[in-house]
Amino acid sequence: MNHPILNFLNRQETTLCPPHPKLTSEVVVDEAVLEVCRTFDYDFTGRSFFEIPAFSAPRTDWSIGLIVGPSGSGKTQLLRHHFSIPERLDWPRDRALVSLMPDDPQGRLMGAGLNSIPSWCKPFHVLSNGEQFRAEIARRLTDGAVFDEFTSVVDRDVAKSCAYATQRFIRSRGFKRVIFATCHSDVEEWLQPDWVFDTGTGGLHPRDCLCRPRIELHVHKTTPAAWGMFRKHHYLTEDMNLSARCFLATWDKKVVGFASALAFPNGNFKNAWREHRTVVLPDFQGLGIGVRLSDFVAGTFLSAGCRYFSKTSHPRMGGYRENSPFWKATSKNRKSRPDYAYGGTTKEDGHKKAHAARVCFSHEFCSPTE
Repeated sequence: MNHPILNFLNRQETTLCPPHPKLTSEVVVDEAVLEVCRTFDYDFTGRSFFEIPAFSAPRTDWSIGLIVGPSGSGKTQLLRHHFSIPERLDWPRDRALVSLMPDDPQGRLMGAGLNSIPSWCKPFHVLSNGEQFRAEIARRLTDGAVFDEFTSVVDRDVAKSCAYATQRFIRSRGFKRVIFATCHSDVEEWLQPDWVFDTGTGGLHPRDCLCRPRIELHVHKTTPAAWGMFRKHHYLTEDMNLSARCFLATWDKKVVGFASALAFPNGNFKNAWREHRTVVLPDFQGLGIGVRLSDFVAGTFLSAGCRYFSKTSHPRMGGYRENSPFWKATSKNRKSRPDYAYGGTTKEDGHKKAHAARVCFSHEFCSPTE
């Protein structure tokens, strides 16, 4: 019978795993211990034993392995016995995150789903638990990296988004034999490991058509007042034009993103709009919500007979548009704007002068058939 799990297991070399040693701990049997034993009729000599679950990692060429099971079932001991527990990272209080990445700082931070540029420029100790968790992932990822207690210190929204962003980064970089251990089985479908070992059952299973759950966003019109909860996470400025048309995105009844657009007067065409702000809250970054929200808002204007433009210096957003059938590059794409250096004294003129040398991605939203 052609069964994916049997085929996977049959491909492994059938070698007997050496018996795992029993771990032993010993305490002094004092009066407090004796009192507990008498009260609960517990036969105890002062020595405790724990046997590490029998396990052999698959010998095939894999990228991501996941060890999952309840607390106390041997996950950490398996890591120590078969892999290694990494040393604690040092995070100097006077250094920004982006300064401490081993290579490609921007790519690593975005790879872990930490897309907030303001957070890149902060020291580790001032970040939220979720941002610190992503920073640890970004700095440690390499061939053979080991992550114990994966997602144990963050809420489940952060866990899901970080797991998904991390697995994409691992596969895009071609990292091999990266191990995660956790007591939370809900990250499995987001991390999409090549194999899963359950310390509770002792079973080793391959990934079998494991797909990421569908993310269904609901987008509603809102007012500029909603910008308040997003302003600190925007990479350019906390200000927003109060004449903007605003949109709020929710997922599972939780607010996750904000987008806005401004009228774009131009002598060459009529009825045009441009993207003003698009921000996803840090807990939900790394899932592709920002680019999808931007596409949706642009699509609403296109459907209403408008033209829609956007300029961004964010590498993740710009890179997405360079490869998307819904966006086409303008003549100003990835070019500096020396013409911005000249002009009047209005607030808009001042903004342009400040960004004359800044190279940005510049695109117009379109239908795929254009």
